[in-house]
Amino acid sequence: MGQGGNSVVNWTTFGQTRSLIGNDFATILGHYRDDAAKCVVAVEQAYKLRDAVSMVRPAHTLKGDSLQFGGEALGRLAEHIEHSARRCVEEHSAPDKLDAEIIRLRPLLIETLAEFERELTRNQPIPLRRPAAAGFGRKQG
Repeated sequence: MGQGGNSVVNWTTFGQTRSLIGNDFATILGHYRDDAAKCVVAVEQAYKLRDAVSMVRPAHTLKGDSLQFGGEALGRLAEHIEHSARRCVEEHSAPDKLDAEIIRLRPLLIETLAEFERELTRNQPIPLRRPAAAGFGRKQG
């Protein structure tokens, strides 16, 4: 995908972050993957409970972390959820009008992570499988 408004990932930002982090990028991206999944679950749970207060922090975290890695669409969706939840907190109302956004959150995370993974594995040589050492994984005869 390109860098246009409909892109899931801003590859310029992804590349800049990758260059900045360097050799630890895959590890850090793995932490993002785990944390982002936890944030999505937390937002979904808070929404089911109609608890706007509990939606704010995970949506805010998901927004910031996603945007840092170039997860533009996910970051913008999380930002919208965060702002809506904050507004509900201020108005002392339940977050009742975010059904469509909450439904899109998990699939968009999965799509974003798949894009990241494809980019990480592109042009990477596939390691050759070495024969197992005698006695390990082989039937002794």
